[in-house]
Amino acid sequence: MNNLITQFLYYIEHERHFSERTASAYRHDLNKFAGFLESTGRVDVVAITKADIRNFLSLCSKTCGAYAYARKLSSIKSFFKYLGREEIVEKNPTIYIEAPKLPEKEPSYLTESEYQNLIDAVKIKATPYYLSRDLAIVILLLGTGIRLSELVGLTLDRVNLENADRNIKVRGKGNKERSVPLTNEVVSTLKQYLKHRPDVESNHLFISRLGGELHSRSVYGLVKKYLKAANINKKVAVHSLRHTFGASMLRSGANLVVIQELLGHKKLETTRRYLHINNIDLRNAVDGLILNKK
Repeated sequence: MNNLITQFLYYIEHERHFSERTASAYRHDLNKFAGFLESTGRVDVVAITKADIRNFLSLCSKTCGAYAYARKLSSIKSFFKYLGREEIVEKNPTIYIEAPKLPEKEPSYLTESEYQNLIDAVKIKATPYYLSRDLAIVILLLGTGIRLSELVGLTLDRVNLENADRNIKVRGKGNKERSVPLTNEVVSTLKQYLKHRPDVESNHLFISRLGGELHSRSVYGLVKKYLKAANINKKVAVHSLRHTFGASMLRSGANLVVIQELLGHKKLETTRRYLHINNIDLRNAVDGLILNKK
């Protein structure tokens, strides 16, 4: 079982190009599942039944919330789909196990004043060595809405800052490539960073102090640090900068299909979540309207 999990993880990381964070979540869930099966004496993956999976999920439901429960089921489903594709199992025991319906999460995002405070925090708190890099990371996330995995995966040959069609080419979910246009501010910030970027062998756009590629957990940590320095105490993190871009685009008048393309959403329904954000902003604007000042 453990060898099959290792093979599956290699597949999603190197062939499907899943993010480091997603692969880590799959690893955690499947190792828990494998441990449960061993404790019940079910070590042959071919012999695993729907009842075995339900028993594991029932146990999980006592200690984890709805989202963690759904993620564990998703991990197991993906694992058995892979085993079927590789002809390791003939029947998929997860096929008739339905995922629970989860309440839709409202995207967390920064207001205009909050993201300006975030940018100021980077300028004030970053050490001289990291200033141009960290500022470029935050500006790029806010100015393009790309995912964390897409940012750390960016290579120099996929960054075009010179001609009229200034853009970056990123690989999103499912290894799909899309082109994201860059504003003057993003281009200027990236050019400033590239002037200070050490000449190293790594082709990655953003690199660590040791000259290797910058990992997702490092970017997650540095953004969290600057959010704290900006005194932004609500529940936001790296992905909130992506939501901030989506909400800003909607506010500026971009239609949902354009935003969907920019963010690389597979379904338009995912992009529609920003409509709720916009409705909140509209309500706040109307509530602040005073017609008769006395």
